[in-house]
Parts: sequence; C-alpha cells; structure tokens
Amino acid sequence: MHQAADGALARVRLPGGMIAAHQLAALAHAATEFGAGTLELTARGNVQLRGIRDAAAVADAVAAAGLLPSSTHERVRNIVASPLTGRFGGAADVRPWVHALDRAVAADPVLAALPGRFWFSIDDGRADVSGLGADVGAHVLDGRVALLLTGRDTGIRLSPDAVAATLVTVARRFVEERGKAWRVAELDDPAGLVAGFARTEASGAGYPPVLRPPVGWIEQGDGRVALGAAVPLGVLHARQAQFVAAIDAPVVITPWRSLLVCDLTESVADTSLRALAPLGLVFDRNSRWLDVSSCVGSPGCERSLADVRAEANRAVQEGQEGIAASTAAGHVHYVGCERACGSPPAGEVLVATGDGYRLLRADDADR
Repeated sequence: MHQAADGALARVRLPGGMIAAHQLAALAHAATEFGAGTLELTARGNVQLRGIRDAAAVADAVAAAGLLPSSTHERVRNIVASPLTGRFGGAADVRPWVHALDRAVAADPVLAALPGRFWFSIDDGRADVSGLGADVGAHVLDGRVALLLTGRDTGIRLSPDAVAATLVTVARRFVEERGKAWRVAELDDPAGLVAGFARTEASGAGYPPVLRPPVGWIEQGDGRVALGAAVPLGVLHARQAQFVAAIDAPVVITPWRSLLVCDLTESVADTSLRALAPLGLVFDRNSRWLDVSSCVGSPGCERSLADVRAEANRAVQEGQEGIAASTAAGHVHYVGCERACGSPPAGEVLVATGDGYRLLRADDADR
C-alpha cells in the first residue's frame, strides 16, 4: 500500500503479466467495493487499485485470489516477459522461466531487500521487452540465452536451465553492492555484477524499444486466438474487467498497459470482440490511443500541476499532430511534473507547467 493524493493505492505484482480470469474478477470486485472502481495497468505489467477505503479488505481479497504468494517479497516480484510467448512467435516459451524466477526470488531471503524499482525481463527472442531496459534480463538467441544488464548484452551466454539461478545471482550481488542505488544504471561499475561469468561474445549491444502493444485478432500457433486490446491511458474500468473475466480465459497484462485475452476458439473470440469493443477497449491497430500515454496526474498525484489524463484524452480526440504516427518518435507521454513517471523509453514527453505543456524529452534517454 502507498498513500496517494486521492487515497490509498495498492500495487499488485503479476510476474510476466499473467493473471487468471477469476483473479481479474476478484480485483475488479475489490476496486468496485473498496476503491475508485478502476484498475490501472502499469508499464511493468502490474495492476494498481486507487482510492482504497478499506486497505485490509483489499489485502484479504488479493491474498484470497492467490495474488500474494509472499508477503515478504511482494514488492520485488517485478518480472516482465514477452506477452505472447508460447502462443505466437518467439524462439522459446519462456513462461516456465518466469514461474521459476518468481519462485526463486521469493525463496531467497536476501532478495527481500531489493528496492521496489528493480526489475527483471525475460525476452523470448522477438525483442519486445529487452528494449525496456530492465535491470537484469535474459534474451533468447538461437538456443542460447544472452544475459542483459540495463537492456544491454553482457556477452555472457546461458543455458535455458540456468536462467533463473543466474538472474537471482545478479540480483543478490546488486543487493550487496548497491549502497543507495535503486537501479543497476546508478552503480559506478555495473559490470561487477557479472564478474566471474564467462563472456563468449561481444558485449554492449542493445535492443530498440517497442512502444506499441500487440493489438487485434492474433492467430496463435495452436490454432486458437488471442485478442489484443489497448486500454486508453492504461485505465481499465471495473466493468470492462468484469466482462474480460467473464470470458474465462487466461489474461496477460502487457508492459504497454494493454491486455491479451488468450487461448480462445474462433467463435468465442468473435463473440468476445463484439462485446468488448463497445465497452471502450481498442482493437484497432491504427488507433491514436496506441501512441499516447500519461502519468496519473491530478488529482491522484499531489506533485502534478495538471490533469494530464484529460489533456491526453483531448489530444487524441482532436487528433493532435504527431500522436497518430506509428513510429517510435510519434509516441507522446504526458506528465504532471519533471519526475516523468511511467515515461516510455523513447518518444516525446510533455510536462505540465501550470499554464500549458513544454517538451521535457524528445529522444531515447533513459527513464
């Protein structure tokens, strides 16, 4: 729980963004009964509930749904993974690796001291999450796995069965060496975290950031269908979540604040699409909503100088120049202060000034 300007806030970690239908329904119910009636999807594939009036009731609901497997390690279970892994594309199904890493993190007492901003990434080879610049990550390459630090290849190659243990080892070293650092990029010598590992390839290569989520009708490799839905500004209303949960299918929350409803037959997918689109979920790959995002802004954040969500909504509705672009440079993120929370790794960031907005960033600088 955190205290925000609009009341208590709960962040629920979802390693790999994976959540079952009954768990999503439980969060929607908790948001309706005890909160603001919305689920906020985060840039790490997690879910937030805002405006909580009964923190104990929400905690009980989260635990009862099986979403609180470790009270001691809850804040450090930050794992992003390729959302479509094992269903469409990619060089490997990394879902078992996500589960193994989550169990290994929760079983290690040392890692309870990881800062809540530290995060892991596991990319199945399609290069969709490695470009997000997680502190430590794994990236599948031709049967081998590259070890990454801050999204860059260390030149170290792993076997698939060594991924979880290696990522835990690097995380343990960070706890021991971090001092006051919150992220690996803040260390004077991040290379010390991988000292002793055999380097067999050139190091330093990175991956371009992916800013757009998988949207629309997606044919899975097993003949079933996944529906990719963009969620405007990452705010999923409880009623929308209830309809998604009613499909009774696995759901994945992506790092682009969207969701995937997976493993559907064609008939169920068609019916679901017809039901969800009128509720405001976006299945159009050309929608301007795919190129605009924002922090929470006012009144949820006391630091914010403006209601940035309202401004972002206005810009989309009016078709502001640049937002309709499909390139990385066309993405626009609105923020209420210079902390620029939730900023994507590329594109423009516009910050509120109190009487308008100014350009805070227009390059690929680190968040």
